[in-house]
Amino acid sequence: MLRAGMKWMFLIIGTTIGAGYASGRELWQFFGHESGLAICLFGLFFSICCIVIMTISFERQSTHYLPVLREIVGEKLTVIYDVMIFIYLFTTTVIMIAGSGATSQAFNFPYWWGISIIIIALIILFMKGINGLLSMNQFILPLLLTGLLFVLLWFTIDQQLDLFSHWDEQRNWTAAFPFTALNILPLIAVLGAIGNKVKSKQEIWIASVGSGLILGVISFIYNNSLIQIADELLLYEIPLFAILKHYPFEMLILMSILLWFAIFTTAASGILGIVTRIKEYIKKPLWLIVSVTLVTMIPLTALGFSTLINYLYPIYGILNLYVLTRLLLFPVWDKLENKKT
Repeated sequence: MLRAGMKWMFLIIGTTIGAGYASGRELWQFFGHESGLAICLFGLFFSICCIVIMTISFERQSTHYLPVLREIVGEKLTVIYDVMIFIYLFTTTVIMIAGSGATSQAFNFPYWWGISIIIIALIILFMKGINGLLSMNQFILPLLLTGLLFVLLWFTIDQQLDLFSHWDEQRNWTAAFPFTALNILPLIAVLGAIGNKVKSKQEIWIASVGSGLILGVISFIYNNSLIQIADELLLYEIPLFAILKHYPFEMLILMSILLWFAIFTTAASGILGIVTRIKEYIKKPLWLIVSVTLVTMIPLTALGFSTLINYLYPIYGILNLYVLTRLLLFPVWDKLENKKT
């Protein structure tokens, strides 16, 4: 039970910690100064949403996200949000691929090298199906989380930062809503694809509470570190590199490798959501659907990593507020709809 719960927990975290999050760009876009309470609320909201999504997925024994989506937003809005999820997964996977290119550039390698490597790796991964993704997450995510937390705590201690300074100033607390909403659609897509693999509700609680707690703690420490170097962030495509410049070059190499794996796991989760939905209509091998999908994404990567995040993430965060509201108040909605029927 514990092992299975942690397997789903790493899938959730792997879906959430992508290029935008691990690099610090996504956190800085939504949080920044006076956001301690917002991050705490995000951790709470995130856990609640995961519990609801996984419970619906488990009860429906779903193999793709459509039955889960229908339960959350209702029959009338399902078509609209189905299209939204598909576009969202497509564009965010493009962002991950562009992030791989940006990581490649950080080491003075061509942008297209990073893009080519991640595309080839994704095709190879999906030759083994969903189990390949789950196995990879269980191996990579502990390394990524440990490495990221180590760097952030080292920076906090080295710079003598106070984690709870200005706690009485929390004017940005409302950022918790769009930030949580931003991360909801990919979770519906990915967790909707594994409903038939979940064996008990205990697994759901372990995965949901564990992922919310881990992401909340890391987000809080990460945001606090970025606040200290706020003036330097305009100079960096990837804010994490502004923190790493204070440390040996070997640390930069290690974290860049881990950052790339964060990008890779989220791209893989996005592709999983897309191809499990497509596979319902196109009866072709999974790796072939993945290959064709990735080829269609390549032209969009030319827009650049930070450009995509700056414009797409806030828009999706606002559009998803309705889904977030439905999830947080799901027991209420469910009772009202059951009374009508």
